[in-house]
Amino acid sequence: MEYRSLGNSGLKVPVLCLGAMTFGEADEKSFMHKIGCDEKTSFSIMSRAAERGVNFIDTADVYGQDGLSERVVGAWMRETKNRDRVVLATKFRFRMGDGPNATGASRYRIVRTVEDSLRRLGTDRIDLYQIHMQDVDTPEDETLRALDDLVHAGKVLYLGASNYAAYRLADSQWISKTEHLHRFVSLQMQYSLLVRDLEREHVPLCRQFGLGVLPWSPLAGGFLSGKYAKGAPPPAGVRLEKWKERLSDYDTERNWRTLEAVQAIAKARETTASAVSLAWLIAKPTVSSVIFGARSIEQLDANLAAADVKLTADEVQKLDEASAYSLGYPYEFMANIQKRW
Repeated sequence: MEYRSLGNSGLKVPVLCLGAMTFGEADEKSFMHKIGCDEKTSFSIMSRAAERGVNFIDTADVYGQDGLSERVVGAWMRETKNRDRVVLATKFRFRMGDGPNATGASRYRIVRTVEDSLRRLGTDRIDLYQIHMQDVDTPEDETLRALDDLVHAGKVLYLGASNYAAYRLADSQWISKTEHLHRFVSLQMQYSLLVRDLEREHVPLCRQFGLGVLPWSPLAGGFLSGKYAKGAPPPAGVRLEKWKERLSDYDTERNWRTLEAVQAIAKARETTASAVSLAWLIAKPTVSSVIFGARSIEQLDANLAAADVKLTADEVQKLDEASAYSLGYPYEFMANIQKRW
């Protein structure tokens, strides 16, 4: 397993990170109802991943219901005594409970969410604590100062952001620098061969400020796993069978062309489409680790194969070209002018 620095921090993480969103059987109140796996299976997945060198686990307080995913991860760490071998990441921001202060990233809320996560995880510190999405109702400096206090208290070791607009992330980095606060070292964003929007501004920004990109949904909800065929209904039991609207969004000529290119490389290399799709992200220089999920050992093994796939520059280019997207204004305008002038 290859390890990389998380951004320009000193923390080393594997190029693959195990996402824990599907851990635990959520009830009908949760958006993960009938999507996750039971605790026994979750334990097996985490243990197999750890054996293969994937000691980086990412969860969040809202995964499942009532912190279900965090509780499952915490129970596994206690049973296996793996806490000190794991780089543990979790997130806060979205609603947990009732009332006006049960959501957001205010200081009032942050000092409570971290204690709740520590309790559910059964640990004394969180290695990477991430704000799940920017909070437009809370000044960024209030959020950053509260998070800085958690680092000084030893409850949190590193800070990360997720689902941030580029302008807000740049503002955050400037505040941290000028106010001498601990800054974000990572950015968790949706990123895959099908969703490359952050390459416009976020990727250059992360390169400039030294943030490590942590892609989520790298297989586009499973579309890039090769389970789907153009014009055919989704197989029974897959995630996109339930999330039909998302599958409809993926039903474009560009996306089927991209999947075809992935499958061609997978066939030539005698590996899985999932492995090739993940390997494409691993090949990107700003990516520190790719977050993938698994609901079974079979899914886990298919994804872990990505660690052994080193795409050539030619293969990366073929996938880049197959998944090419419109940059839009002003990026295409600037690119065209740059070429001519």
